[in-house]
Amino acid sequence: MNQIRLSKVMADRGLCSRREADKMIQQGFVKVNGEVMSKLGTRVDSNVQISLLPEAVLARQHLITIILNKPPGYVSTQPEKNYTDARTLLNEENEYSPFDGFGHRSLPLRSLHAAGRLDIDSSGLLIFTQDGAITRQLIHPIHPISKEYIVRVNGKITERAIEMLKEDLFLDGKKLRQAEVFQNKSNQLRFVLREGRKRQIRRMCELVGLKVESLVRTRIGNIHLGPLPRGKWRFMSNNESF
Repeated sequence: MNQIRLSKVMADRGLCSRREADKMIQQGFVKVNGEVMSKLGTRVDSNVQISLLPEAVLARQHLITIILNKPPGYVSTQPEKNYTDARTLLNEENEYSPFDGFGHRSLPLRSLHAAGRLDIDSSGLLIFTQDGAITRQLIHPIHPISKEYIVRVNGKITERAIEMLKEDLFLDGKKLRQAEVFQNKSNQLRFVLREGRKRQIRRMCELVGLKVESLVRTRIGNIHLGPLPRGKWRFMSNNESF
């Protein structure tokens, strides 16, 4: 049986990211079948029992995840010329926390990374996190977490257009995964996707003769935008999960 790097097995099981796994292994915080492993590059069978020492569990409990309602005009990943990084909104003034109970704590912006993207013209739910396991969960194709969008369009919405949006479209030569698409109003659609290609919804709509006027992401997995105002953010609480 081919053995696999321990850090990859840990990441595949959602324990952490590969980078975080390497760090914990170096610190001697990982046990395999009851034995502490501290050598980088250790290879193991895919079915081994893996456990984290209490020090690692405690450290992971202190990792921060932020939920932001991104306005249009902000970039979510690499800052672009003349546009502002959405992380600039993560300040004390913009915190919205009637439910989280955390109180004020300083934000380590350098270690907060966007888990997925939301293009500059779109708004809504955007996740920033220190937790590599969450990032992997949200962006890795092995984890098809559903994301929901409300989309206002210009053009005539027909039954045929909706059927094509659901399961008959290709982008970049590859067939799209089946989508859920519903008409909410005469000029509004609700999309539920389980993949995230670049500007996917805008390009899908163009293929059926519709132009996107506004796009708001309202849900990622079990996390909803809810009452969070545009431009505000809150901490993700310990009892929430995707």
